[in-house]
Amino acid sequence: MSKFLFNTLILSLLFVFINVNTSFAQEEEEETATFTLSGSVDTYFRTNLNGPNDLEREDAVLAPATSFANLPGFSLGMANLIGTYEGKKAGVVMDLVFGPRGSDAVFASPLYSNSGQIVNQLYAYFNPSDNVTITMGNFNTFLGYEVISPTANFNYSTSYMFSYGPFSHTGLKIDFSSDSGFSGMLGILNPTDITEFNPTGDYLVGAQIGYGGFYLNGLFGDGYTQVDLTGGIDVTEKLYLGINATIADAGDDVGFSGVALYAQLATSDNFKIGARYEFFQDEDVVFGIGETNASDFTLSANYTIGNLTIIPEFRLDTNDNDVFTDKDFNPSSSLSSFVLAFAYGF
Repeated sequence: MSKFLFNTLILSLLFVFINVNTSFAQEEEEETATFTLSGSVDTYFRTNLNGPNDLEREDAVLAPATSFANLPGFSLGMANLIGTYEGKKAGVVMDLVFGPRGSDAVFASPLYSNSGQIVNQLYAYFNPSDNVTITMGNFNTFLGYEVISPTANFNYSTSYMFSYGPFSHTGLKIDFSSDSGFSGMLGILNPTDITEFNPTGDYLVGAQIGYGGFYLNGLFGDGYTQVDLTGGIDVTEKLYLGINATIADAGDDVGFSGVALYAQLATSDNFKIGARYEFFQDEDVVFGIGETNASDFTLSANYTIGNLTIIPEFRLDTNDNDVFTDKDFNPSSSLSSFVLAFAYGF
């Protein structure tokens, strides 16, 4: 992004900071801080139904080209520990991840220091008013429908749009809310997914506006633009519908776009069944073969026992090209798989 635009945004953020901080500084009431510890543990079994399930050959495709839930057999997800120290006006969050899913979530961190290999989020914030929050540090992305923690997703496997969008940002952001139901966010961010510091001197602008459970998100910088829509509605007390649509352009005919529809039906207090259908167009980002169209249909069930959720899941991936491998190690345009996951949140 241009230096003029960057300096203008910094000055705007400082103006907001100074104005809201004036009322904040006038409040001298002593605050009482509280510490909470939460997190999750997940593990799973995965098998392909029409493809290979071992590393017998290096050219075998064992899973779709999406993040997480892609290891064969009985496999580990991650242990996630979130410590929160929250006062009346300010607080900090420390979010640590361990295991294969956690390593994939912070994949860019080891390029710059070993200290970041387990840091999923690490930030401080304060609330100058009831409607404003200012945050600085490393935090998970505001783009996309799905998230890193399996306890916050209905489907255990993830979409292409989530997998190739940003996972986290490091920077400064200001979140706004209003009594009318509108919300907004504006941020200055380091390059995507680089946790500890900025190695390039380049910055991105992040923005969001929301209303009624729907959010329009944007990420803008030199040579990169992504616009993303997420939302969902409760059609009835038992039926929920959600949507995610995105388009990302990295220039030189490189980028991706897609749309995913989500539906979940509760048949009892502890059992839900749901589906995701995603259409994804790749422009030489995922498969490395130029323009190609992919899709995934995922059917999942969620059975809860206390804080434990058991997730049996069937998934079918298809592609215009033969990017998968069948059981005889021949090229194939589809891959079907089954996953059984246990996810426990506390």
